[in-house]
Amino acid sequence: MKCKICVKEASNDGYCELHMKAHKVIVKKYELWRRALGISWKEYLSEVAKNPLTGAWAQEVAEQLSKFGEKQDGKTV
Repeated sequence: MKCKICVKEASNDGYCELHMKAHKVIVKKYELWRRALGISWKEYLSEVAKNPLTGAWAQEVAEQLSKFGEKQDGKTV
């Protein structure tokens, strides 16, 4: 199975190792952003994706999550 984002081999979660690490960090950090800024998951993903200090892997994951409507818990909306 290929990664949801790139052509590398993916595990059962649908991401390659590097995109999975980025996904975990994005999900983990959301609660901090939500408490500090009072923003929604969708707004958070937008901020992560456009932030020039965000790494490429995380930007790609944030864009993919936003584009396909995936919620913080991994379910699709």
